[in-house]
Amino acid sequence: MAWEDRTPFDAIEKSFGLSESQVIELMRSQLKRSSFELWRKRVTGRATKHSALRSKEVQRAYCPTQYKSK
Repeated sequence: MAWEDRTPFDAIEKSFGLSESQVIELMRSQLKRSSFELWRKRVTGRATKHSALRSKEVQRAYCPTQYKSK
């Protein structure tokens, strides 16, 4: 969920009980340094990862096309 750009940190906290800072530490420990740096650059300040930056019209934690039925 952390790797996915459209899943906000709030949804991760609700599902797994990990705060944003705990998710960052987990990603730091599990990814190669270059991958972690690219991920941090990508999600820092991203409106879809931070509910406070999202439009109030968005009421879901993920994109409707994110989980497609197979």
